[in-house]
Amino acid sequence: MTTRVWNYLPEYEKEKADILDAVEKVFGSGQLVLGESVKGFEAEFAAYHGAGYCTSVDNGTNALKLALEALGIGPGDEVVTVSNTAAPTVLAITGTGAVPVFVDVREEDFLIDTDLVEAAITPRTKALLPVHLYGQSVDMAPLKAIAAKHGLKILEDCAQAHGARHHGELVGTMGDAAAFSFYPTKVLGAYGDGGAVVTSDKATDLAMRQLRYYGMDKVYYVVRTPGHNSRLDEVQAEILRRKLGRLDEYVAGRNAVARRYEEKLGDLTGPDALRLPATNEGNTHSYYVYVVRHPERDRIIEALKAYDISLNISYPWPCHTMTGFAYLGYGTGTLPVTEKLAGEIFSLPMYPSLDEAEQDRVINALRLVLAAL
Repeated sequence: MTTRVWNYLPEYEKEKADILDAVEKVFGSGQLVLGESVKGFEAEFAAYHGAGYCTSVDNGTNALKLALEALGIGPGDEVVTVSNTAAPTVLAITGTGAVPVFVDVREEDFLIDTDLVEAAITPRTKALLPVHLYGQSVDMAPLKAIAAKHGLKILEDCAQAHGARHHGELVGTMGDAAAFSFYPTKVLGAYGDGGAVVTSDKATDLAMRQLRYYGMDKVYYVVRTPGHNSRLDEVQAEILRRKLGRLDEYVAGRNAVARRYEEKLGDLTGPDALRLPATNEGNTHSYYVYVVRHPERDRIIEALKAYDISLNISYPWPCHTMTGFAYLGYGTGTLPVTEKLAGEIFSLPMYPSLDEAEQDRVINALRLVLAAL
């Protein structure tokens, strides 16, 4: 059987009774949309973060887009972010009519280079959108100082960082609002799609609740535009309620897998060899993916196929190099660190139910491939 970077089936076998009970509870409840499971999950997810409010939506992309709209971002505004992210981060910005402004990242941790942010700010800049990439928090202190100085909003992209911490603070609690995805691969994943926005600002939450429900504040009465149909399904909400209670366990399991990679592969590292991910001081990594680097990345991935190991690249094409974003005017070479990383990074299997035998198979095959380069 082919080993892949993610597999939900072992976790499902372990949690099947609870998952099926969640489905049965919703199907027998008599309400399938915006019912008690959604209300309960929103309250519990907000409480987990020590936040005042949570509004659930149908996916992580809309969590970002609606959060931007709720924060007052619209046509012609600029939002400073990164290019080495999943395309939905950027599509959410363009979906509001705003313009993404890219800054480069730091080579050592793949995260936004906060030293470059202030130079990217113009009179049209309205928000900063840091991406807590791969499960590790951005250094938020300098971003908060910049936002305060220039009167900017901060929307945290937490799609890959559920349960991660920065100097003890959970990601999603350090900006004006935070967007989460519950796509099945995520640290906290649904059995379908889903997303949420967390905030401690009542007005932002009210705007979110109107935006996700056609712009209405009561049935059939629109009070704001644009309005969207962006609701989390009751079934997914109830499943997420059950899994939320295990979130810290999932994070601990992912850290255990990461430590094993470090123990078994640490002797192979070097500037021209395999480079393992680093955790910044003060951070608790949640390891959504375990991203390593090697200048011969493509050869390694191809060679591992002979061992029935299929790996992933997150992400092979920085957003600014995609033809769909060519109109933004960023040519090749404008974000050199981002572009360098895109040619070297690849992900090893990472999920809390990855057993040691399967992880060892990946480790041993990778060692053989590296030795043969």
